Amino acid sequence: MTKSREVHLVARPNGLPAVTDFEIVDSQVADPTDGEVLVENLYMSVDPAMRPRLTNGYELHEPMSGTAIGRVVRSRTKDLAVGDLVMSRLGFREYFTARPDQLVKLDTPDGLPITVHMHALGGTGFTAYGGLLKIAQLQPDDKVFVSTAAGAVGSVAVQIAKIHGCWVVGSTGSAEKARWLAEEVGIDAVINYKEAPIRRGLRSVAPEGIDVYFDNVGGDHLDAALASMNTLGRVAVCGMISGYNEPGARTTVHNLANIIYGRITLRGFTAADFPEMRPAFLREMSQWLREGRVVYRETVLEGIESAPRALIGLFEGINVGKMLVRLAD
Repeated sequence: MTKSREVHLVARPNGLPAVTDFEIVDSQVADPTDGEVLVENLYMSVDPAMRPRLTNGYELHEPMSGTAIGRVVRSRTKDLAVGDLVMSRLGFREYFTARPDQLVKLDTPDGLPITVHMHALGGTGFTAYGGLLKIAQLQPDDKVFVSTAAGAVGSVAVQIAKIHGCWVVGSTGSAEKARWLAEEVGIDAVINYKEAPIRRGLRSVAPEGIDVYFDNVGGDHLDAALASMNTLGRVAVCGMISGYNEPGARTTVHNLANIIYGRITLRGFTAADFPEMRPAFLREMSQWLREGRVVYRETVLEGIESAPRALIGLFEGINVGKMLVRLAD
């Protein structure tokens, strides 16, 4: 048996989650049987899309789940060796046993840290890639607006749009994030929605309108985008973080009639909508990362006990780029 700790949801949040909605629970993980491995998690991901599952999805008083990268520390299968790095959906715990078919063995491109598999080279990067290229039908010279542009998905989306020859504006909620987007990421314009209403800010920096809106926020950001959308514009709805802490994820949008008169395409999506794009994504993103054409930031909290704080912090804007929790070296 191996001593471990895991995160349980113990109360359904009412609005913004609180640390007291979670509990860190001691556990014992059984040794692997034939055909299994014991994995020590190294890093785990926290994502805004977890919030709805706190209301309806995660079981109370059971270990939560989420993406994690771990290391095989004991093996009873020829398919995985001790020391192999694997990705799983069994985050929010320090150790677990699993079969090889429950895991993905990782091969990290030379010169890159393993954590890129959690963002730019992982699910968030793939979401940005397919959301722009397939759902939004991105074209060179498009004027593109991305909300939460300093987040894990948004920061990759703005860079993919720039690589494809587009003019790009992003929104964010702090001066530090705005500087990073302008100076390091290198997008064309940044709106700090804490300093001015997003609709006014978008009109100011994009007076000729926008062709594509990559939506992570909903609410006032979607409202502003619809008011600035050019004829035959495309909206790819990736997330709705403004409403995740409201019952039913409600958000207020006033400019829906613009969809009719502007002949605007608005479509929600998940990464499950374009699995055929994954080989091209892995090839292109690996190259962009090696060449420095895609840059990234990580916000890393230490220890499994910080997992609830990391998840809550996403809605308070404490992260720049991808929010991770480091469980072991």
